[in-house]
Amino acid sequence: MRIAFFVNDIATEYPGYTTTVLAHQAAKRGHEVVYITPSDFMMDKDDRLRAHVRRLPEKKWASREAFFKALQETATEADATSFDDVDILWLRSDPSLDASAAAWRAEAGILFGREAMKRATLVLNDPNSLGQATNKLYFQGFPEEARAETIITRDERDIKAFAKEYKNNIILKPLQGSGGTGVFKLDKESAGNLNQMTEAICRDGYIICQAYIPAAKKGDIRLFLMNGNPLEVDGKYAALRRVAAKDDIRSNIHAGGKAEAVEIGKTELRVAEIIRPKLVADGMFLVGIDIVGDKILEVNVFSPGNLKSCSTLAGVDFSEAILESVERKVEIKQDYGGVFDNRHLAVL
Repeated sequence: MRIAFFVNDIATEYPGYTTTVLAHQAAKRGHEVVYITPSDFMMDKDDRLRAHVRRLPEKKWASREAFFKALQETATEADATSFDDVDILWLRSDPSLDASAAAWRAEAGILFGREAMKRATLVLNDPNSLGQATNKLYFQGFPEEARAETIITRDERDIKAFAKEYKNNIILKPLQGSGGTGVFKLDKESAGNLNQMTEAICRDGYIICQAYIPAAKKGDIRLFLMNGNPLEVDGKYAALRRVAAKDDIRSNIHAGGKAEAVEIGKTELRVAEIIRPKLVADGMFLVGIDIVGDKILEVNVFSPGNLKSCSTLAGVDFSEAILESVERKVEIKQDYGGVFDNRHLAVL
């Protein structure tokens, strides 16, 4: 099986990234792994879709570090490959990283992912649904029961009214973006800075205002969902608690947050069940959700991270289960031909 991983840039990947973990696991299982970046697609004169892929030698690498080193060393050795020969196109980029500087890069994976899908390549997650999720407005499509009270606006009058309603205890963040960028917490002490916060976020578009959930003081829970269900192996869930660094409201690991083991209970499983129907309907194969109390704060459908940390804390290699599911999808596709469209096959 040939699996193509689509990323923002080879140079900005790291050995511990979830994409590297998944790609290494695929190689360990004997599959051919190639990488694609936004600049690599090509529509040929015969209407055949190709890509200038970064190809890794077909071997079972002794370590993920050795695998990653080989990727870095061959990053400039790209050759054109037809998508007729690609079984899986795995979209693992973060469009928000390119949205402001190079919008064409942000859209490339989704646009050419749709073309690959038309040519019978299985694309994960489903590119048509990903096209609707390029900003946090997608989040509003989940049931209100699972979401914190939220408004989206650019008008400071709306924001001030919302802040007053929740006694200046709210979170403000941009509609576009990821990774905790541009996130502010308003409270009684910082209420006088609301205008400055609003102006800072408005430079990039609309503002999301959310009621602050007190349970966030303990951090949030990152939980992986696969095929719409919590990812579980041997009774252990692919999950961790992210605790914000001192004097920072963001619990993102790259922003200084700390990863801790966490028990997944009835509350978290109920939240996952509430949002499951939409994820399944949208063909979202692998997703990371961030839970605080009984609410979801984020749903990462593009490149959910921290899989390696989840595996380390649980003592289970969750990447094995993920690749087993991918292999099963390819088998179903081969056995049943055109019975299932890409969106359905993505979550079977």
